[in-house]
Amino acid sequence: DDSAVLLRGLEGIGLVLHCAGPFSATAKPMIDACIQAGVHYLDITGEIAVFEYAQAQSEAARKAGVVICPGVGFDVIPTDCVAAALKAALPDATHLALGFDSRSGFSPGTAKTSVEGLAQGGKVRRDGRIVQVPLAYSVRRIDFGDGEKLAMTIPWGDVSTAWHTTGIPNIEVYLPGSPSMIANAKRANGFRWLIGLAPVQRFIKRRIEKTVKGPDEMLREKLPTYVWGEARNSRGTVRTARIKTSNGYSLTITGSLAVVEHLLQNEKPGGSYTPSRLVDAGLVTRLPGSGSISIE
Repeated sequence: DDSAVLLRGLEGIGLVLHCAGPFSATAKPMIDACIQAGVHYLDITGEIAVFEYAQAQSEAARKAGVVICPGVGFDVIPTDCVAAALKAALPDATHLALGFDSRSGFSPGTAKTSVEGLAQGGKVRRDGRIVQVPLAYSVRRIDFGDGEKLAMTIPWGDVSTAWHTTGIPNIEVYLPGSPSMIANAKRANGFRWLIGLAPVQRFIKRRIEKTVKGPDEMLREKLPTYVWGEARNSRGTVRTARIKTSNGYSLTITGSLAVVEHLLQNEKPGGSYTPSRLVDAGLVTRLPGSGSISIE
């Protein structure tokens, strides 16, 4: 929150991998400082507002010769690569659905971000525009790669990034949930205003700090993630993609460092990127624990 101190801290730095959330509070000042200082910016956010802000700074970043690429962790490398692969498989797609099945639970940081997201409601993209919808707006059965499950829409980062990667105008993101979890999400629509109050947010986040622990290394190794995507065109042609990856928290480590290495070794024009556009759509397949992207 002190731009002068931040700029002094960036002296002599060529690239920042920003991991200090909540990104709703920290991403903007760091992006702005990186552009001013001529420093490449990467982060591991999954927040739609951060992705949209980063894209809005593309021209300023281009002029400064600075690469801006948020979301180089589990949010959103796997789903962004799947989106790019589906666009290549069905170039005239008009609708894109993405999703993932991960059972490792939340870290404290992810849990806090989710609480902020609850207050803001659901998000989908319709006709090229991000629109607010109720929580659990759409519910359907999906085979993410480990058997068919009930799933609901969530306000995931790809609502922003997949549009910038593919140009597909209608985008939804799904997460599996039990009937009771989905019912609770729908009920929460009635008191989102309460969840959004600052004292309530502070209370819930303090509880998270005391009670929520992220998955340890042993648990992460036992729980892979299944990522799914579906593209559809105006004629009803459908292409479905799936990939099995390492646990999301493990992938955030290997994925973000892979993008750091790529950017340090390759000259890129300044501007705002998504992970698959900065590297390529095969990025996720080269990370430890990942298989290949299969498309049907």
